[in-house]
Amino acid sequence: MSSTYPPVKFGAFFGPFHKVGLDPTLALKQDLELIEHMDRLGFAEAWVGEHHSGGVEIVASPEIMVAAAAARTSRIKLGLGVISLPYHHPFMVADRVVLLDHLTEGRVIFGAGPGQLTDDCRIIGINPMDNRRKLEQALDVIIRLFDGQTVQETTDWYTVDGYLQLAPFSDIEIAVTGAWSPTGPSLAGRYGTGLLSLGATTPAGLELLASHWKVVEEQAAISGRPVSRDSWRLLQLTHIAETEEQALADVADRLLTMNNYMAQISPAAVEYESVESLVRDTNASGGGLIGTPEMLVAHIKRLQEKSGGFGRYLMLQGDWATQEATKRSYQLIAEEVVPYFNGSLRSRERGYSEVLSSNLAGAQATTAAVNAAREQFDAKHASTS
Repeated sequence: MSSTYPPVKFGAFFGPFHKVGLDPTLALKQDLELIEHMDRLGFAEAWVGEHHSGGVEIVASPEIMVAAAAARTSRIKLGLGVISLPYHHPFMVADRVVLLDHLTEGRVIFGAGPGQLTDDCRIIGINPMDNRRKLEQALDVIIRLFDGQTVQETTDWYTVDGYLQLAPFSDIEIAVTGAWSPTGPSLAGRYGTGLLSLGATTPAGLELLASHWKVVEEQAAISGRPVSRDSWRLLQLTHIAETEEQALADVADRLLTMNNYMAQISPAAVEYESVESLVRDTNASGGGLIGTPEMLVAHIKRLQEKSGGFGRYLMLQGDWATQEATKRSYQLIAEEVVPYFNGSLRSRERGYSEVLSSNLAGAQATTAAVNAAREQFDAKHASTS
């Protein structure tokens, strides 16, 4: 780990993306099972999204999923990833998040965004062109409510006149999404929140990373609020196996279908005809990594150089591989990638290196001590015989 960049913590972002042919009840159980697995492996956080259409991302309420996951885990932080604020009254969002903050004893992270799926907007009769304005309005109200303020405000889509009867359990961590527009980075800087870069899965999104963080810092300077790269999260398609060939085999039957679905809803995603081409381009573009632990370490180092440094690497979770292959991927990352970036290996590597460069000093000293002890023993017994 380079001292130039902040330590990187690891987590996963559950859209979640499930193949349509999978039983939905089983799919949700598998999501919770994976979060439990991540908790046991020591991952820092798991995020769950909100979607209402499309048949693939089937969690309508991240709050309910986070509550279910909290009951099954003990340490991992759980992100609402993210609540689409234009779909909800801001007072009700704040009230539910504070309740979760108590139930999880401070493990919940509040993620806020404008909503992505245009069909979600159509279903509830809102204009997606208004979503970023509504995100800004709602976030401002929610933050003031978290701070214990009485909010009195009327807009064209909500009225608030009150305060939260339940104060937060903790200083609730907040992250705002940023993908293509500067709205998210601007809000993150204005309010001193984290930034969740969802567009880092594509070359176009990667090219925006540095400029987005610049917006964060500029707005933070204007507002006078502190910001830190430690709370900047990058989202990437990731699957790891013991060999590059095994990683490709793991995703061969499923990744193409999921990618081509995402191409219909994401501005910069591209459809592919073969999984080999998809994996090759994903790895080459920097939008993700399908490969080995060593390849992932090198990939994240390149991301650090490109972005200037970030604090969280989130793996996009979906049905790219079987449940068992996915669990194995997380295990390999926990064992061989996480330690490289969190600094936990530095002292061990130093000690190991010192031993290897000692020119057998330890072995020679031990041999000398053993020989001396033997000679002393022989001399003592010889004098008494």
